[in-house]
Amino acid sequence: MTTKETSTAVQSAPSVTDYLKSHVRDYGMLIALVVIMGMFQFLTDGILMRPVNLTNLFLQNSYIIIMAIGMLLVIVAGHIDLSVGSVAGFIGALAAVMAVNYNLPTIVVVPVCLLVGLIIGGLQGYWIAYWKIPAFIVTLAGMLVFRGLTLTLLEGQSIGPFPESFQLLSTGFIPDVFGSGRPNITALVLGVIAASAIVFLAARSRARALKYGIQDEPFAFFIVKNALIAIAIIYLSYMLSTYRGLPNVLITMAVLIAIYTFITNSTTIGRRIYALGGNVKAAKLSGINTERLTFLTFANMGMLAALAGLIFAARLNTATPKAGFAFELDVIAAVFIGGASMTGGVGKVIGAVIGAFIMGVMNNGMSILGIGIDWQQVIKGLVLLAAVIFDVYNKQKAR
Repeated sequence: MTTKETSTAVQSAPSVTDYLKSHVRDYGMLIALVVIMGMFQFLTDGILMRPVNLTNLFLQNSYIIIMAIGMLLVIVAGHIDLSVGSVAGFIGALAAVMAVNYNLPTIVVVPVCLLVGLIIGGLQGYWIAYWKIPAFIVTLAGMLVFRGLTLTLLEGQSIGPFPESFQLLSTGFIPDVFGSGRPNITALVLGVIAASAIVFLAARSRARALKYGIQDEPFAFFIVKNALIAIAIIYLSYMLSTYRGLPNVLITMAVLIAIYTFITNSTTIGRRIYALGGNVKAAKLSGINTERLTFLTFANMGMLAALAGLIFAARLNTATPKAGFAFELDVIAAVFIGGASMTGGVGKVIGAVIGAFIMGVMNNGMSILGIGIDWQQVIKGLVLLAAVIFDVYNKQKAR
């Protein structure tokens, strides 16, 4: 494309208002998260954004976010997984038996548990992909099976405490290599590096798009958006640095978000998963091995559920028979609130993460305000219903 043609494409970019209207699915939930955080910051007299509460917010929602990333791929592929909570609980129990009862080192326990989770997800994916049994049925059976196996493995009792090395999965913090006081300089440096990297990658992506004349994002919106993201990341890292620094689990989440965002946005297998969820017959006719792809999405889900189970067990410092109960509801709700479509083929990793944070901030804020668990469930249910109605409305409006 010539420079003149590129210039014409850029000049024809829509206004900020028109751009937001056409990308309401992408930015609607992010705006909702900011509004919800602002509301609870006001209602809790500033408690929500205190460093210690922000740290607890990450620790309390880490396992939901990790499973939401895997669930997004499953839902985008046009399926559902109801067993993730039971699998997480089972893996936590398995880790307790290995680490506490048999005194196996953490370096052995963690890889074995992740492998078991991968196998569990693969077994469920096998029946769904190659035998065409509905995912709802297979994973519902898995939910019951692994809930029962958890009770059997623990013999109805809690097992703990875990070794300190295992607890670091959830409760550990990145040490300050530049000092020993507050603020934690390492946290600040990592925050600045992360913000700079995000801005650099966004600018490079925009430059590449402009080269081919396919960029429709207004320049002013691009600048403001990335400036706000960078400021938010640096501010968050500063707040955490005044407490104990960056939790290990936050780094784990950041790495997973980066990896799966790259997979879904920039790889062949990511594009094929979206094609699979969009139209399975068309995907198969175009040469995509839909069975293998479905198998892989469930195997991946099993592995991430196992990781979440390990982190949850490490946070509690014990494995309990009820661990993982109803996790699947929060995970599925997070993905739908984050903009995924019920029919598959639509959804983003960052959207699932935002959805999980919306759920987490609401839980945290309502707990600080003293709202009972009964009304918390009612409010979360209404939020989920509103998100689904929003998705259906946008689809009908686009027709």
